[in-house]
Amino acid sequence: MTAVLTPQWTSVCELTDLEPERGVVALVRRRQVALFRTHDDAVYAIGNRDPFSGAHVLARGIVGTRGGAPTVASPMYKQVFDLRTGECLDDPKAHVPTFPVRVTVGVVEVGSP
Repeated sequence: MTAVLTPQWTSVCELTDLEPERGVVALVRRRQVALFRTHDDAVYAIGNRDPFSGAHVLARGIVGTRGGAPTVASPMYKQVFDLRTGECLDDPKAHVPTFPVRVTVGVVEVGSP
């Protein structure tokens, strides 16, 4: 039998604190998490560390889409990451961690195992 990990939820901000198409950083259980609210009010959370430069800068990236996928382009070397999966769309060998997100009564919560 496979164990199912239930995330521990951390409240990070109000949904209205997140500007559409911009990123912010939250500290969730001692990890830097980049949060993004897209134009359709979906919220995504990925690791803030750019795997190519090692800098914690992804929250400052440019939000967009590629092939219908919500994305962020790193401000360092411009690699594009899928906000849903963390996969680098320019180099499939690279990825960033993703975190579950939910909005409960207007409060954004990020889950971590």
